[in-house]
Amino acid sequence: MKDVYILAIESSCDETSMAIVKNGKEIESLTVLTQMDTHALYGGVVPEIASRMHTENITVVLEETLKKSSIKIEDIDAIAVTYAPGLLGSLLVGVEAAKTLALVYNKPLIAVNHMIGHIYANNIEDDLEFPLLALIVSGGHTDLVLMEGDYQFKILGSTLDDAIGEAFDKVARILGLKYPGGPNVERLAKLGKNTYNLPKPVNDDSYNFSFSGLKSSIINLVHNEQQRNHEINKEDLACSFQTVAIDELTRKLDKALAEFKVKKVILAGGVSASMYLREEVKKITDKHNVKFSVPNMKYCTDNAAMIGCAAYPLYLRKEFCDFDLNPKSQISLLEKTCKSNMSSL
Repeated sequence: MKDVYILAIESSCDETSMAIVKNGKEIESLTVLTQMDTHALYGGVVPEIASRMHTENITVVLEETLKKSSIKIEDIDAIAVTYAPGLLGSLLVGVEAAKTLALVYNKPLIAVNHMIGHIYANNIEDDLEFPLLALIVSGGHTDLVLMEGDYQFKILGSTLDDAIGEAFDKVARILGLKYPGGPNVERLAKLGKNTYNLPKPVNDDSYNFSFSGLKSSIINLVHNEQQRNHEINKEDLACSFQTVAIDELTRKLDKALAEFKVKKVILAGGVSASMYLREEVKKITDKHNVKFSVPNMKYCTDNAAMIGCAAYPLYLRKEFCDFDLNPKSQISLLEKTCKSNMSSL
């Protein structure tokens, strides 16, 4: 079988990234140009600035990605791009670049769901083994998903309000920590103890999650203590929050593993970089004697390599898009890519 090379583009938030991926697993080249330092000045991602910087960076990233590889763009078999979910302006830059390259070089165009990309990041240095449970944890998503095979998703539960990454960022702000919040909360939590009595979210038999109430309880706690001129132990509060928030994930994962027979559990999304989360999930998978997989750190955060991996099954099925492809800020895992304009080339 002929090797398949996919040029992938990712621009859903504040990273401009491109990669060349061989056969859905081998990373021939990868470039990630982050805007983190710029957005840190504002305490979070500013959508207008992000899209402007993507526009400035996209051709530079393309040139760098091709320079790192021995593969010429003429030899690429398809162009893949993140088209949803994400910041609309940022996504638009990547989608228009992908459509332009596909048109100029007469290559098929593949649209990839960003969150599915995070799932397939686990296939880069490991193998997806079905059936599996995917715990998707990011700034915008918290989902527990059962996969019976490639692109076969059954959503067992989702967040009812805030995603876990969003909760970490908001708590970081409450504690006066710099952006990005998640890693800074984890660093602070290592220095503290679980001393604050915080409520357990969604303590029921469902697979749904909730972090809004937990976040609100911390806001109220800090406000009340400040009103009394009491000092907050930030290290202990960070540790208490992290303990309860991650327990929300592992309790539901534990329940799912007792109900569904799977070969593997995978973590997907930016929050999968959390070492505390990895350790706690590993305890649950060991308890149930199932395999556990988490991407290499460089593939946990947004990158185009994962998009190229997720595009490969779609390439094999010839699920290509026409040039009227438009980005979407929100989308379900279950929504079929290019459902209205799918074609075979």
